Amino acid sequence: MPRALLRRWREAWARRRHPPPQTAQTLTRRRVYILPTRTGWLFAVVLIAMLIGAINYENNLAYALTFLLASVGVVSILHTYRNLGGLGVRAGRCRPVFAGDMAVFPIAVSNGDAQSRLALEFIPGDGEPRVVDLAPRSTTWIELHQPTLRRGRRPLGRLTICTRFPLGLLRAWSQVQLRQHCVVYPRPEAEAALPPPAGGRGVGSAGAQGADDFASLRGYQPGDSLRQVHWKALAREQGLLSKQYSGSGGGSELYFDYASLTAMDGEARLSRLCRWVLDAERAGLRYGLTLPGGTLPIGTGPAHQQQCLEALAFFGGVDDGAGT
Repeated sequence: MPRALLRRWREAWARRRHPPPQTAQTLTRRRVYILPTRTGWLFAVVLIAMLIGAINYENNLAYALTFLLASVGVVSILHTYRNLGGLGVRAGRCRPVFAGDMAVFPIAVSNGDAQSRLALEFIPGDGEPRVVDLAPRSTTWIELHQPTLRRGRRPLGRLTICTRFPLGLLRAWSQVQLRQHCVVYPRPEAEAALPPPAGGRGVGSAGAQGADDFASLRGYQPGDSLRQVHWKALAREQGLLSKQYSGSGGGSELYFDYASLTAMDGEARLSRLCRWVLDAERAGLRYGLTLPGGTLPIGTGPAHQQQCLEALAFFGGVDDGAGT
């Protein structure tokens, strides 16, 4: 309990002292804090013991060694601060991911000084830390990874930047909060056959083969007719593929309706719709998406796919902080 209370007090104090989330931030003097590490406290205890011994035995060499080591510790305070002070960080653009995958947050770290910055540690909230060295007057891009469990927007959250350079006796740190988030799509279902097209014919069905033109190939799905199988590709060891057909009759236009999946719960419906959107786009088909409260018209292409996947990701009012 005391540790949890101390952590909450420290986070509240940091929120009051630090600016709100921004795209880019600089670690100014007021935002860099320094405290001794465990090694530093042990170093101080040893110095006190050495000083007591020097006083007790009136040994000048012991005095000299004690004050020499103490001066090294004091000078290391300046070097530890200078390794972190004035550092610039800037948020990059995140690539969308599916729920359950790792969200990748690109961060640009800038060193505007004529000295190197060594052993900088970047610690996201619940992700793996990254250690970076910066050359003088340079900018380096790093990637921070955070787990995702739900769809929606996954913010980076509060980022801790710290260093123990050069001797590990002191730890300087600062916290920044960048305006950066990763869009998390629903986890697609493992496999699901596409629904019949709006014209009433199955995709690539026997009737469609006589009236429609060949459009593309897609991976074989359970329920596909054997007439759709591309046997030549199978003979060339390219895997089991099914032929897709398109024609003027509108048979290649698909409508994915949330309300039609009555036997599934809400998240399972979104996973099925996500799988359909991915498969239809990969097959080169034209498709639309109908959700309670809105409909996306028929279309195709990467932009249309992104629009449909984002509609699934934010369905139900899911917003910042929900994709954790």
